[in-house]
Amino acid sequence: MLRLVSIFFITLFAFTAAGQNFSAKEVDKVLDLLDKDLDNRDFYISNHQAEIDSIKQRMKGLESSDELLRLQLEVANKYRSFNNDSAYHYYKNGSDMAAMLGNKRILPLFEMGRAVCLPLGGLVDQAIEIYKGIDRSQLNDSSLIEYYSAGRQMYSYITSFYNDYATIHNEYQAMERCYRDSLLSHLEPGTPRYMLNLGEKLLDEGSYVEAKSSLLSSVEGLTSDSNLYARINHKLATIARIDGDTLGVQYYLALSAMADLKGAVLEVMALQELGAEMSSIGDIDRAYRYLSTALSNAVDCSATLRIVQSSSALPLIIEAHQKQEMRWKNHMFLFMTVLAVALVVLTIVLIALRNQMKKQHSLQRRLSEANNVKEIYISQFLRLCSIYIDRLNQFGQIANRKISAGKVEDFFKMIQSGKFVEEQSEQFYKLFDDAFLHIYPNFVDEVNRLLRDKIVLKEGELLNNELRILAFMRLGLDDTNQVALILNYSVNTIYAYRNKIRNKAYDRDNFERNIMRIGEISLT
Repeated sequence: MLRLVSIFFITLFAFTAAGQNFSAKEVDKVLDLLDKDLDNRDFYISNHQAEIDSIKQRMKGLESSDELLRLQLEVANKYRSFNNDSAYHYYKNGSDMAAMLGNKRILPLFEMGRAVCLPLGGLVDQAIEIYKGIDRSQLNDSSLIEYYSAGRQMYSYITSFYNDYATIHNEYQAMERCYRDSLLSHLEPGTPRYMLNLGEKLLDEGSYVEAKSSLLSSVEGLTSDSNLYARINHKLATIARIDGDTLGVQYYLALSAMADLKGAVLEVMALQELGAEMSSIGDIDRAYRYLSTALSNAVDCSATLRIVQSSSALPLIIEAHQKQEMRWKNHMFLFMTVLAVALVVLTIVLIALRNQMKKQHSLQRRLSEANNVKEIYISQFLRLCSIYIDRLNQFGQIANRKISAGKVEDFFKMIQSGKFVEEQSEQFYKLFDDAFLHIYPNFVDEVNRLLRDKIVLKEGELLNNELRILAFMRLGLDDTNQVALILNYSVNTIYAYRNKIRNKAYDRDNFERNIMRIGEISLT
């Protein structure tokens, strides 16, 4: 009859169980929640320890009494799966006190606790001896349920202890299943505890869909920090692994691990198994964190069995750490490479900016020089104009004196001799040469660089006729007639000078263009 009721509940969830799949997004979300709970691990542990300390405080001042025994059992149960040594200590003290007081109602509960704690410390025979020494005839229905539950858990631990010894493992596993079946016969059908144990039974029988349905139905109404919730999700992860559902394994193990963290349960395997899963998919950061925390939990719990089991994950932890370290090295190498490239680029940019600034400074300097040249142009032009105005005034005065004195013939002879013009021309050349070389101080050297046969000046000369013709050319005065008039030469003579100089040039075709570039300001 009980079996039929259970089948009814299972059928209600069958379709849900068969079609339940998780997306990568859902799994990532639950893993993120687990990571946050891991950040709060110390908070959960300190809260649990505070609860224990509060009970201990209530025990102070109490003499041997039923109330003290009740508080002893409460502290022992709080330490169970939190600190195995402390749990055994309080179970042992409570057992001794109950025996002394003759309290046969609570004594078996302490003995059950001792029997469950001992296998975690590797003491299998002592655990079985204590458990078999419990008198079942003294147990009421509630205590009998705890008796079978303790037997199932004790033999589950012993089964795990002999994982590498198949014969012994199977022998104790059979005992575990026997006590689980006895527990099922005493639990109320449809309750979460009943459905969990039924799901485990169906799982052992290979009825995976029914097992999953039973487990999913048992989770209804449970809080996410309860031990039952953790156990149910751990079993669901086992079924997902059988089905090859990797995302399902990660999802359920994460829920189980979160429940253990919130309940400050340190004697567990969900986090270690999840760490191995993360390592297999290449999530090295999480793998290292989960596996390291699982080992730390086992040590903090003082559960030798779990320490041994967690130690088997050391290669995974080391591998995860090495992968993590290698990834960090790769990231660091990539960062250093990018930084080096950035520094090279920055150096090139700075050098380019520096060169550009130099060019800008040079340009500013040359523009300033150009402004000075312009000022010199104007000042020298005004100076020449003022000198020739003065010369014209002098000539006018001489003409006025000669004519007033009636010496017209002398004045005429003076003009015909050309002496006055010659003197004025020499004075003009001197002034022109000086003014031009103020504007283009390196003109002679620059011209000679363009010529195969260099122009050699006589002592005291600033420019000669060849250079003056080139100077007029540089100033933009390219009209041969005007140049001839200024220099007091014939047009043919000017042409002859020009051809003679051009024939001396390295680059005859571009000679005049090169002359025009002398003293030119470069913008590059």
